[in-house]
Amino acid sequence: MATLIAPITFSPGIDAEALHKAFQGWGTDEKTVIAILGHRNVYQRQQIRKVYEEIYQENIIKRLESELTGDFERAVYRWMLEHADRDAVLANVAIKSGSKGYHVIVEIACVLSSEELLAVKRAYHNRYKRSLEEDVATNTSGDLRQLLVGLVTSYRYGGDEINAKLAKTESDILHSSIKEKKGNHEEAIRILTTRSKTQLLATFNRYRDDHGTSITKKLLDDASDDFRKALHTAVRCINDHKKYYEKVLRNALRRVGTDEDALTRVVVSRAEKDMRDIAELYYKRNSVHLEDAVAKETSGDYKKFILTLLGKDV
Repeated sequence: MATLIAPITFSPGIDAEALHKAFQGWGTDEKTVIAILGHRNVYQRQQIRKVYEEIYQENIIKRLESELTGDFERAVYRWMLEHADRDAVLANVAIKSGSKGYHVIVEIACVLSSEELLAVKRAYHNRYKRSLEEDVATNTSGDLRQLLVGLVTSYRYGGDEINAKLAKTESDILHSSIKEKKGNHEEAIRILTTRSKTQLLATFNRYRDDHGTSITKKLLDDASDDFRKALHTAVRCINDHKKYYEKVLRNALRRVGTDEDALTRVVVSRAEKDMRDIAELYYKRNSVHLEDAVAKETSGDYKKFILTLLGKDV
């Protein structure tokens, strides 16, 4: 379930006018920006963008970039983009970040449906005049390149059919590939980049049954390089993306100096989808409500905006 609280009826003209007024005079009226944009779904935000440009002959996203600063500006900017365009931006930022950003590429490729991933690749084309595959390949090498390019190129079958015999065979292949630290990982890459998510879940379950430990635990124990870390992220995102995002949030809020970039990425990406489920997992795991942890570890307008997206007005 989503955490975003948006009105059923709204007027993009009234919203555009109120936002334009918020940009006038000395300083920006951030409270109005949060009150409006923090309560509008993706369709409503795109209507506001369209009407604002028609009335004021100005791109509202560029205006927001010039009016806001820091983590608050980045969060609002990403929130204002359509889903596919936002993921294209996140992917580009991740590629530029090098090894620190590869997990974001894996997230996008493994959490989204095949159609959603295709939309991201189209948005990436339009925005950067290059393909996502091209940029991933240019900035990586070896097994990591094969895995990441395979993931972003993939168009997985979305059905529920399971081949139990195949799950057994491929769980054994994955086990051998993980065990051989310097071995040939081509088969593991082939399995993870081509099989349907339903088939992969059956394979992961068979792995646990046959080898007495989950594949994620085994990969975590051996996550000694970028390739194995990316492999671990892929398996976690395919296995249970909500649990994966809960851990991203936990790490972001627990570290010395909050990782606002990770916090923003998860909240902005999931607020209209399954953020409430992720927040419930967070509470079960940490005995602290997510919004309370966010309130404690963040500040200012950024804190107010993120809490608004989490369904808690400040």
